[in-house]
Amino acid sequence: MKNIFPLLLFIFTITFSKAQNKINWLSFEEGIAQLKKEPKPLLIDVYTDWCGWCKKMDVTTYSNQTIIQAINDNFYAIKLNGEEKEDITFKDYTFKFKENGRRGYHELAAALMNGKLSFPTTIFLTDNAEVLQSIPGYLDKIKLEKIIAYFSSKNYKKTKWEDFEKNFKSKL
Repeated sequence: MKNIFPLLLFIFTITFSKAQNKINWLSFEEGIAQLKKEPKPLLIDVYTDWCGWCKKMDVTTYSNQTIIQAINDNFYAIKLNGEEKEDITFKDYTFKFKENGRRGYHELAAALMNGKLSFPTTIFLTDNAEVLQSIPGYLDKIKLEKIIAYFSSKNYKKTKWEDFEKNFKSKL
């Protein structure tokens, strides 16, 4: 009986630490539903299955514990396939897959990226689902940490990026 408490404590610790070891990715619909319940900014990772840089970002940037905690604490994180085949309704409009060449694209991804399809792209939306910024390309953990801090603390409302970046203190 004496040994059961340490065992339970060990199991609880392992279970809790595993829960924080990855980003709580949601589908677009799940993220918007959560947003309606409890407003919070959105971070959208637009990717494709064939994109090597998207996979690299998953393995390197999105696996960093500081990045994981910053995203989970401050955003609803959404994974959006830029070539999604299913319809997605957002702001009373149904976005669809459009065939184009060998692959095609999803209209929602194109709309969020202003028609500039580039993968990966990281998009930040306000807690009212308004686009703040669309950032194309691979982001390493150092760059993404700064960007997350800039948008999560709403510094974008009062501070220019250049000034924020100069004074930023990394937790990495």
